[in-house]
Amino acid sequence: MAAPRGGPGVTRRAAAWGLLGLLGGSVLAADLLGRQLGLGALGARPEPGAPRVALTFDDGPSPFTPDLLDLLARHGTQATFFLTGERVRRDPHALQAMRDAGHQLESHGLTHRHALTLTPWQEARHVSWHPDPARPGRLYRPPWGGHSPFTRLLTRLAGARVALWSAESRDWLPQDGHTLALDLLRTVRAGDVILLHDGPDAGRAERTRALLVTLLPALQERGLRPVLLNDLPPGRIGLRDGWRRLHAMWRAPTSR
Repeated sequence: MAAPRGGPGVTRRAAAWGLLGLLGGSVLAADLLGRQLGLGALGARPEPGAPRVALTFDDGPSPFTPDLLDLLARHGTQATFFLTGERVRRDPHALQAMRDAGHQLESHGLTHRHALTLTPWQEARHVSWHPDPARPGRLYRPPWGGHSPFTRLLTRLAGARVALWSAESRDWLPQDGHTLALDLLRTVRAGDVILLHDGPDAGRAERTRALLVTLLPALQERGLRPVLLNDLPPGRIGLRDGWRRLHAMWRAPTSR
């Protein structure tokens, strides 16, 4: 009788490869379903007869927050800020200025790190930070929208919900703000949650300011009123809106 091939070493290697495949699959699924499609997170809520959009700013506060607040005030506009804990600790006066102006304050995490760079216990601490920790209905937007296989569960355990976006300003691209605003206006619709940024550097801050100078009057001309995210209010992202979100994420800019 022939001796059986392999042995405990082969079995262990096969199990290790199987485990790696399982982990890799769960990471890819978390990115596709959680970040790119955004299924189950809060996002756009198009409603006939409700001409509203929500402006949301990530990454603040920054040294450029006062200028951004002044611009919004001049246009009579309120927005929702997803703030980073470590930056709030460095600039508590900016936090109070946002609160005094009536803006909605939510969490962008304790640090600006992608979920996949955090251990599960680090991510649990990361998602549990919030500028108003005792307030019900807290929201969390992951940096870059990034998900690990544990992000949704840990956010739920922290008493919050993941909130993403449906329209990208793309204010991180090296284009002038006016061009970016025109590109955004081609696709924005009532109920959209618009992604913008508060800093963090001078170049992006100037680009965002220029974008808003074009965007805010244009929204008004269309009868679209910027409101707080809670006043939109956001809805759960289903498959149809998830595909729209995926298409918007990967579409090429059309303005020149």
